[in-house]
Amino acid sequence: MFVTFEGVEGCGKTTQARMLAELLRGRGVEVVETREPGGSPIGPALRALLLSDGSDLLPSTELLLYAAERSEHVARVIRPALERGAWVVCDRYGDATRAYQAFGRGLPREAVERVHALATGGLEPGLTLFLRLPVEKALTRARSRNSTSSSAEGRFEAEEEAFHRRVAEGYEALAREFPRRIRPVDGGGSREAVFERIRGIVELLLHV
Repeated sequence: MFVTFEGVEGCGKTTQARMLAELLRGRGVEVVETREPGGSPIGPALRALLLSDGSDLLPSTELLLYAAERSEHVARVIRPALERGAWVVCDRYGDATRAYQAFGRGLPREAVERVHALATGGLEPGLTLFLRLPVEKALTRARSRNSTSSSAEGRFEAEEEAFHRRVAEGYEALAREFPRRIRPVDGGGSREAVFERIRGIVELLLHV
């Protein structure tokens, strides 16, 4: 089973993905926990380029770099895990490209979809958990986290609020477009409260 987590910067998806992986492992399930960018063998180098404060990339370059890393990720990590019966829990995947590069950057959706299809061979998640959190609250959380971290991964957090609002609107549009796959989750409250909502969805839909 292929499960992805999506949402705006600071929504808490990374924490929730980790908690779901821990739950599944506790039930004897093999889990491959991964992320984008960064999950493929070439991922760390591309992640540094894509997320670094000092990177200045054209929207089309950004799209193609994400696609290059996703192609490697799918072929070398995700598909092999799924083929041997493991669950894959991934922090961001194709919906992030749709939300950030199409809705956020304004690239043509048709072009984004063609590039994504080429990179993935058509592989889509069985379930996507979209964490909803008001943009202002999520950005405050993300920027506060970055200010106390030694990481240089702050390029997207530094974008103007209007960009993040377009991304959030993109996720809402995608949830309406793919209602059977994308399940919105209220991201407010403690991480334990949010995870209880997620666990309810996973257990109801997938009987784990």
